[in-house]
Amino acid sequence: MPYFLLFINIILMLAGQTMWKLGLSKVGGLHLKQLFHVLVSPWILGGTLLYALATIIWLAVLSRLPFSVAYPFQSIAYAVGLLIAWLVFGEIVTLRQWVGAGVIVIGVLLMSLHKA
Repeated sequence: MPYFLLFINIILMLAGQTMWKLGLSKVGGLHLKQLFHVLVSPWILGGTLLYALATIIWLAVLSRLPFSVAYPFQSIAYAVGLLIAWLVFGEIVTLRQWVGAGVIVIGVLLMSLHKA
């Protein structure tokens, strides 16, 4: 169950940050004159709600797993974030970035073999 919660935390965190990026692109970025539009954007508000839920779940994860297991496992978000950047935002992701993400995933898998 703690690993399922960790997975949900990662998904909600990524979804929230993706919504923030979409919201910022729709209002033209974060500038002082745009601040009100950013703060009332449905994308920003939705992303904030998802991120808040992710934080609540993160507290549940921390209460169930050692920090030395939970925190590094959350780095999977970096690898999935590259995939989102490529698929959702059409960003160019270099081979070096893919290899780095692969190293992170392999590291997390190796750590998951450790019995706490």
